[in-house]
Parts: sequence; structure tokens; C-alpha cells
Amino acid sequence: MNKVRNILFIMADQLRWDYLSCYGHPNLQTKNIDSLAKKGVLFKSAYVQSPVCGPSRASYYTGRTVFSHGSTWNQVPLPIGELTIGDYLRKSGIRTGIVGKTHMKPDSEGMARLGINKDTEIGLIVSEPGFEPYERDDGLHPNNHVKKYKKKLSYNDWLNKLGYEGDNPWDSWANSAQGENGEILSGWKLRNSNKPARISEKHSETAFMTNRAIDFIEESSDKPWFLHLSFIKPHWPYIAPAPYHNMFSQNQFNQVQRSEKQKENMNPVYKAFVETRVSKTFSKDEVRNTVMSGYMGLIKQIDDNLGRLFEFLDKKGNMEDTMIIFTSDHGDYLGDHWLGDKELFHEQIVKVPMIIYDPRETANKTRGHEEKRFVEAIDLLPTFLDAVGSKESKHRLEGSSLMPLINAERITNWKDAVFSEIDYSFNDVRKTLNIGASDARGYMIRNNEWKYIYFKGFPPQLFDLKKDPEEFKDLGQSNDYSRVRNEMRELLLKKLVSRKNRVAVSDEFVLKDRDYTKEDDIMIGVW
Repeated sequence: MNKVRNILFIMADQLRWDYLSCYGHPNLQTKNIDSLAKKGVLFKSAYVQSPVCGPSRASYYTGRTVFSHGSTWNQVPLPIGELTIGDYLRKSGIRTGIVGKTHMKPDSEGMARLGINKDTEIGLIVSEPGFEPYERDDGLHPNNHVKKYKKKLSYNDWLNKLGYEGDNPWDSWANSAQGENGEILSGWKLRNSNKPARISEKHSETAFMTNRAIDFIEESSDKPWFLHLSFIKPHWPYIAPAPYHNMFSQNQFNQVQRSEKQKENMNPVYKAFVETRVSKTFSKDEVRNTVMSGYMGLIKQIDDNLGRLFEFLDKKGNMEDTMIIFTSDHGDYLGDHWLGDKELFHEQIVKVPMIIYDPRETANKTRGHEEKRFVEAIDLLPTFLDAVGSKESKHRLEGSSLMPLINAERITNWKDAVFSEIDYSFNDVRKTLNIGASDARGYMIRNNEWKYIYFKGFPPQLFDLKKDPEEFKDLGQSNDYSRVRNEMRELLLKKLVSRKNRVAVSDEFVLKDRDYTKEDDIMIGVW
């Protein structure tokens, strides 16, 4: 088998790399994800291009860094001219669908300018972006949001048919608990994170999305397919159905990673993030210990449902012709570094789990292998193209195919650093720092020894990863490390100027030999 027939691209939302047993968690056993790692390659140094959902996913989907593709935060659409996974794979006759979350907004202005209507077939694909929206659901549906945008959610319709009453059972049942007196306890409130959701496990979002993935695969048996199964959890609201809500106790949580010395001579941007409401809340032990119960339970539930999905694939014979990828869009601070949620560049956020199973014999040498070399989110799209034997030009792509690593080929020149960036202008931190909409930018470059973070208009951060792997001591303003900062800044500059912004023509077009005098009678410099 020279080509992979199908690809199953699984992503969990806000899943930390260190909360899987195959990545070393001592108490959270994820046997089905572990089994996938034993069949494939587990990448121990995988990094995302941005520490927030939308731009990170856009980089996965386009194979391009954030300020190249332009979708710099959750509310910023991917420009209509950007090509995504679906645009590439459909040319190879592959059905390309999404079940779950993309966090991408359509480029409505671009569509209107070109006269493209979302109700048309091409308009639907362009607005999704590039995926057939088989079961599109970003999983954030509080009541006011549903009313404001008049959202019709198929998950809510399904729950209503099962007897869960109300206009928005996503909120009142799937993401709420019930008090002693029958009152509804919202999952949005972190104090309820260790209580059971008011819904049966088999009717939860995770189970529903797994069911819909199976439906898609069943319907696609007559042609090659690509399915992006994008789980909504363990992203907040951190509330799990029984028995997952209290499956883990406090002595099974990883110890919080933070130090008082981090509060000494704080970088202004870091300090502003520490002082946000979500960070202050998660810095309380009571909050963290409550949330961890739900967070770990949601991960365990995903693993159990993946076991159900893998069993289905095995019975159908698809484990023999389907490449499977498991990863996440970024991590979750959970109180580490005195922070909550995401948006900065500590390892808890930008480092992610990444496992790739390739069914072909060419990958036999690396089954069960743990790969320590750096890989990035932007490397997946060129890997997909190689796996299916696509002849599409890769001139836009800024990542590198991982097939040489999966096939255990001899490689003499692999990347020695990883890169990530953030546009935090939508965060209240921008107001705290009193900076403009185009000034709230941060860039990270990381190699084996150092992590350097450049904040526009503010001092940088620098961490010695050999001596300080916890990233507690910021050397960004230390006189003793000016040489290292200069070297890392040069490395960052090298990355920034290597972006592929000439997208309308391929490298082959540029390198083609031309004699304009003969071809077009255009004469330049002729005496």
C-alpha cells in the first residue's frame, strides 16, 4: 500500500500534553490513546503556532503560521483566499468532513465582495473553512449566546427528542449539575466542576460527537475520506457526566507548578496576565482542586469513547488503511505559573500531545517509538499530502512533512527550534497595558536550551530550559544574559523573515528560466 486511503484527525480542545498516561501522568490512565501510541509514533516535543484556540487551529488547517494566514485570534476570520486541508485533499477525490469544533469564523466581507452566498455548495465549504460541516459545533452555547445568534443546534434537537426539555439543553442539562433542592447549578461556575452533569454519559457532547464520527465513516465507505473529529472537551465548562465527575481525587492531581519567585521583577505583560480575573481565580487552591476533578474526568471520558471508535474502525477493517492523528490545539494553565486559561507561552500551553499512526508497512520501524525531535502543528498538513500521494504544490506551506520521521529515514537537517505567536489585543490585558490594537503581539522561539519571548514594546522573557525547566526564573532583563538574548532574537528574526507570503504563484513559477526578449519582445537594458 503506497498511499493512505483515509485520515482520521482527532483533536481535543485545551488538552494538556502531561495529562495522558503515555506522556507520564501517574494517575490518569488513558489506555486507548496509549494503545494508539504503541501502534504509531508519540512525538514528545510537539508545539502549536499559537496559545489560543482559533489561530492555533487555523495553523493546523492551513500549514501556515498565524500572521501568515491572518486569523490572529478567535474572532478574526480566516481570509477567503487561504487554502485549508479540504481545499488540498478534495483535489485527490477525498471527502473532507468536520465533526465538532473548528472555532473558525467565515470571512463574511470577503464572501460578500466576491458574491459568494453561504447557502450555495461552494459558499458553505468556504465558510467552514474548507470542511464539509457534517456536525459542526464549537461547543460554546450559553443561553444569551443562543438567543442572540438564533442558533439552531442539532445536539440540542437530539437532546430534546431524548426527553431533555428546554430551549437550550446544552446549557441546562449537558453543562449543568443539579442541587439538593432540584435547582440548576451552572457548569460555567467553577465551584460546580466536581458535580455530575444532569445528563447520561451516553448523551453527553463527547459521546454524541463520537457517534457522529461513526456515522460519517459509515456513510463514506464508498470513497476515501478525511474526518476531523474535534472534541469540544476538556475545554471549559469543566463539568463531566457521572461517573467521570469524581473519578479522581486531590491526591491524584499533578502538583501545581508555580513559585513565589515568579512574582519578583515581573515582566509587565506576564504581570498583566497574572492580574486578570481568571488567573486570580485559578491561583486559589480550592478552585484548582475543584476544577481538576472535572478536567481529568473529561479526559478519561474522551479516552473511553475513543476506545469505542477504535473498536468500530477495527471491525470495519479501517485500521489497515486509515492514518490516525491525535493531538490538541493548546493546553490549560489550571493555576500553574499563577495563571488561568491560556494565551502565554509556557510549556503547559504551547506544548501538546501528538501521536500519529500510519498503517503502512513503511512505518513498521517506528511503531511504539517516542520521537524527541521538534515538530509543529504546521507540519501536519504536508504530512497528510504526502500520506495520500497528493501532487498539489506545497509552496504556501511553512511546515515540513513528518513522513521521514515516521518512516525512520536518515535525516541530516531537521528543525532545531519551534515558533509560536499571539495577538492578545482582544484580551483585557491590552487595556491594562494601554497599548494599541496592533501592538499587543508576542512571539516565542524555543530550542533545546532556551526559550525567548519577544513582546512588542516591552522587555523580553528568557528561560534557561536546562537549569530551569519549570520556567520559574525569567532572565529577560538580566545583564548576564544579553548575549543569549541577542542570539535568540536573531533566531526569531530568521523565523519571521522565512514566512511564505508569496502565495499566488509557486516556487517553480519563480525559478522557471525566462527570456522576455524572445517571449514577449520586452527588452530591458538593450543598447
